[in-house]
Amino acid sequence: MENVQSIKQRFGIYGRSEKLNQALEVAIRVASTELTVLISGESGSGKEVFSKVIHNLSPRKHNQFIAVNCGAIPAGTINSELFGHEKGSFTGATSDRKGYFETADGGTIFLDEIGEMPQDTQAFLLRVLESGEFIRVGSSKVLKTNVRVIAATNVNLLDRVRKGKFREDLYYRLNTVPIRIPSLKERREDILILFRKFAQDFAEKYRTSPIELDEAASAMISQYAWPGNIRELRNAVEQLSVLSDRKLITPQDLIRIIPDIHHTNLPTITGDGGAEGSGFYEREILYKLLFDMKQDLNQLKNMFVQLVQTNDLTMPQILDSELELLPSHTFASQPVSPVRPRPANEISGSDQPILYTGPKDDFDAVEVLEEHLSLHDMEKDMILKALKKFNGKRKDAAEELGISERTLYRKIKQFNIDI
Repeated sequence: MENVQSIKQRFGIYGRSEKLNQALEVAIRVASTELTVLISGESGSGKEVFSKVIHNLSPRKHNQFIAVNCGAIPAGTINSELFGHEKGSFTGATSDRKGYFETADGGTIFLDEIGEMPQDTQAFLLRVLESGEFIRVGSSKVLKTNVRVIAATNVNLLDRVRKGKFREDLYYRLNTVPIRIPSLKERREDILILFRKFAQDFAEKYRTSPIELDEAASAMISQYAWPGNIRELRNAVEQLSVLSDRKLITPQDLIRIIPDIHHTNLPTITGDGGAEGSGFYEREILYKLLFDMKQDLNQLKNMFVQLVQTNDLTMPQILDSELELLPSHTFASQPVSPVRPRPANEISGSDQPILYTGPKDDFDAVEVLEEHLSLHDMEKDMILKALKKFNGKRKDAAEELGISERTLYRKIKQFNIDI
């Protein structure tokens, strides 16, 4: 049995995702059997490639392999396409015709988008799977075929079963061995690998040098959801290879090709209950700032308590009127009374602090100034501190702030921060 790495090289499968490797391991193990396989995954994730892997590693590899897109064949002709027809069975049937199941006898049929198959065709397919028997359209003669069926779907077949749009018995007959192919957003570590592979392929095709991504563009494509999966990524790389004047691709180049690429799939609660990408990151930085402020306050409280204990000071209760004069942020979650100086005759030793015990009238009233609170300034200050801490390394600074590197790049431009 071939290993996963050799199969990747043989069939041109690129990536190191653990989920991808697990799906390939299942395909390799089931290939030598006659079991029916149901491959599930989003559109463009590479389901047909897996069907070819199974066929080419099976004892049927020297026989025919036919791929059929059930969603692309009209409901009125799919039975004829799959099972054949007799001359005169319907308008346009000018001669006998073999169907795919008859043609691929001894080989493999890959039925893509099986969830789009009409219900009458589902009944005929179930009979083929159970007994190998089928009947041509317009005929009464039962024919036999020995075909292995590999089905694929990009929808949830169980949901279609519950809605009465897919036969339950056919679902369990097809789902003998399920293989789920991860979407591109589930294997983000493979996005840049695939990008470089496609860039090299198109450079050879168009006889030019391969395109590359700058740091911000790399972060952008790594965070994009890629709803079209590998197919969408491949098309984007080809467009960039042909249309871009520069070989170093920037975020602006990506946005021209994929306008929605700057949107992420992260949820954000807004005032109207909608979801938009920008507001989420401001909250990220604000929460980080508030968390750090809480830590600083706790440290100050601990230092204050230690100072009181070290100097053997007491903390009696004070008058309510005096308490009201102090700003609310003076006290931590567990109120601590202000320090009352001990009588002079109790102070002894050079290590004791000198405290004023005179009348309060000797002091002038002071005005407590509120701190200037600006989200804009706080964000900028936090970003500057993080960049300074890591000597301008944006990746480390972004991790410290708890935001993505792409968001940090956008904030640096927004605040005109010179690094």
